[in-house]
Amino acid sequence: MKNTTQETESWQVPTFDTILWLGKKHDFCVIIPVINEGERIQNLLNRMVTLRISDIADVIIVDGGSCDGSLALDDLQNLKVSGLLLKTGFGKLSAQLRCGYGFALEQGYEGIVTIDGNDKDDPEAIPRFIDALTSGFDFVQASRFIPGGVAENTPKLRNFAIRFIHAPLLSIASGFKWTDTTQGFRAYSRKMLCDKEISLFRDVFMTYELLAYLSYRVPKLDYRCIELPTIRRYPIGEVPTKISSIKGNFSVLAVLFKVCIGYYNMKGK
Repeated sequence: MKNTTQETESWQVPTFDTILWLGKKHDFCVIIPVINEGERIQNLLNRMVTLRISDIADVIIVDGGSCDGSLALDDLQNLKVSGLLLKTGFGKLSAQLRCGYGFALEQGYEGIVTIDGNDKDDPEAIPRFIDALTSGFDFVQASRFIPGGVAENTPKLRNFAIRFIHAPLLSIASGFKWTDTTQGFRAYSRKMLCDKEISLFRDVFMTYELLAYLSYRVPKLDYRCIELPTIRRYPIGEVPTKISSIKGNFSVLAVLFKVCIGYYNMKGK
């Protein structure tokens, strides 16, 4: 089912170019936001090929403006990528996600899995995410901190902040017990993404707001949420992230507090 013009005309989606699109083949897609991930995105895509992810979901990359040569079209098609979108409008991660989600919903996908392009998450969980969506869940969150999950080489400060600040505050504010709220390995139902009370297609979501906002807002609207155990490995001696150590982490915490007081809610909701 594609969205009608009337449904999408109020959406605020950053401008983007469709560099590659081979068409919709499945009911679900995997959206991968990237910017200058180099060998990491190549490694992730190779792992997904080995797992035959393209047999159950279309793979769509949303590029934030890479200039490292890691997204050559011939390579992407050999790695079973169905689409490449290039964000040309303003914004960072949340803007990239709005590009990808808007495009996917307009193509008629029933659910979307998102995984970061930095190769920290093990894509073996993707089929389980899709199974959860098929069984009626609307929000599936990856967690390295529940039984069956693996957290390897997580920086100590980040581990502390997630487990004792970010996840507890979002759990209290949302009414759902979250354990791992900062990572972008997730899955969403079409119904939830299109909910006007959530209204995720707004220009207020430009950097890292959207992930925290959905963790807060979706449970409060009584959608079915679940965490599934996953594997998240940081390489030794390297922290592949676009969040700077001081300014970036402060911004994430500022967003968290604004989310928890309902700052990003639709007026009157």
